[in-house]
Amino acid sequence: MKIQSLDDLKKLKEEYGDRIYGRVHNDFPSEKTEVLIGMATCGISSGSKETLQAFEDAIVKNHIKDVQIIPVGCLGLCHGEPLVQVNRSGQESVLYGNVSREEVVKIVEEHLIRGNVVESLLYENHSETTPSKGNTFKKQVRIALQNCGVINPEDIQEYIAVDGYEALAKVLHTMTPEETIQEIKDSGLRGRGGGGFSTGLKWEITRNQPHEKKFIICNADEGDPGAFMDRSILEGDPHCVIEGMVIGGYAIGAREGIIYIRAEYPLAIERIHSAIYYAREWGILGGNIMGSNFSFDLKIKFGAGAFVCGEETALINSCEGKRGEPNYKPPYPAEEGYWGNPTCVNNVETFANVPRIILKGRDWFSSIGTEKSKGTKVFALTGKVNRVGLVEIPMGTTLREVIFDIGGGIRDGKRFKAVQTGGPSGGVIPEEHLDIPIDYESLREIGSMMGSGGMIVMDETDNMVDIAKFYLEFSMDESCGRCSPCRIGTKRLYEKLTKITRKKGTMEDIDQLKTLAQMVRESSLCGLGQTAPNPVISTLKYFWQEYQELLH
Repeated sequence: MKIQSLDDLKKLKEEYGDRIYGRVHNDFPSEKTEVLIGMATCGISSGSKETLQAFEDAIVKNHIKDVQIIPVGCLGLCHGEPLVQVNRSGQESVLYGNVSREEVVKIVEEHLIRGNVVESLLYENHSETTPSKGNTFKKQVRIALQNCGVINPEDIQEYIAVDGYEALAKVLHTMTPEETIQEIKDSGLRGRGGGGFSTGLKWEITRNQPHEKKFIICNADEGDPGAFMDRSILEGDPHCVIEGMVIGGYAIGAREGIIYIRAEYPLAIERIHSAIYYAREWGILGGNIMGSNFSFDLKIKFGAGAFVCGEETALINSCEGKRGEPNYKPPYPAEEGYWGNPTCVNNVETFANVPRIILKGRDWFSSIGTEKSKGTKVFALTGKVNRVGLVEIPMGTTLREVIFDIGGGIRDGKRFKAVQTGGPSGGVIPEEHLDIPIDYESLREIGSMMGSGGMIVMDETDNMVDIAKFYLEFSMDESCGRCSPCRIGTKRLYEKLTKITRKKGTMEDIDQLKTLAQMVRESSLCGLGQTAPNPVISTLKYFWQEYQELLH
């Protein structure tokens, strides 16, 4: 099946739309019962493969007809996996949490056969600290994650049924590349990989280069400890990333794209491979896409797990088969990147936003968020918090709302102590700043950063000097070694912190720690070294007492 025109796409959408209309609008035909099972990494690691098999066995054993089992991606409620959603005529959607193989029998016999909801297995009844689905999503706005947990990620027809590839058809048949770039610029979308640079401006700079050959690259390297936002999008909705990349390729004048993904993401790799295959089969990738004169194709490049390859010039070197080390800038990749050609690098979440903006418009997107930080941001909420999982919140939402309202507060009744945003590159944020709005500028002002979206919560039992040491060790190990401030400086910082945690440090060591941290920050070649001291600087600022208690 090749999509040759906008009319072809509309016909397919009408044909397949009934398939998931009920799922999206909670209005199911009388003969239809769906069992959605979360089959992302979080679900599989919790036993969802066994849960799915148990459903299949029980349905066959009980001779149940008109029930469809649908594997979906991560809904974001990772703490509740394996998750099972039952959509049945005449009922609201029912979400069951922590469904083991043994509990499947109860759901099949009571819910699927008799039509009675199994109250004791409902997601919201699993503990006093776990919310109802409504409370969990009350302060969230799902844009990048809108299809995750809703559609089968390996079925291109389901993606088309939820407006998939309609944005691509729109730009190819009704918009020029310049108009496409302007739409993204005016929306206020900034790169979700950490730096927060204007996406539209980066596209414009790349397009304006005089070179005939240009490239677009998706950074799916995601190396922050505790971060799994990009992985979950690729596992739950890979076609939205492909669509965003093709639109970006059209806008900048690129005919080739690369998805740079870490080899440690086997399920994401499997699903993006499948999505690329079907996109080619259906005429979304390849020559003369959707009957236009634009041709574009994608390939996948595996990373070897080096954190530094999240930096765009190191990533490009790795794509070329070279050692993953950053380059001096300028020239920037938009001017001279992959094999010397202008190259635009954006991350997974950035591309996931693009089709939504094209379809709903720049004004819609820019109405969400703050004056300078538009739209939403996906965070992987982990650590000492009750509801570990993925959250997508409008920019400007406070840390307190995320941790206590969406995340359900601190586990085991402990007291909140700090939250780390931005991974090893960010700083720790104490309780006094819990009401700060989450946006690029506000986080930077208090010594942290947005980063790609890791958010690790710590309680009163955590020692902040140990936390700083942990992140320093990570940055030290992940340094590519090219520049001495990072290669040697992070090592010396780690040695000082080790001495202090062993209660052998003095005030002189603290003074040297401060001086060295500033030196590494100001003189390192790339973002890894420049931000590596942030955990040290922020803990010294906000948790000085804990350093004092360890001094000799």
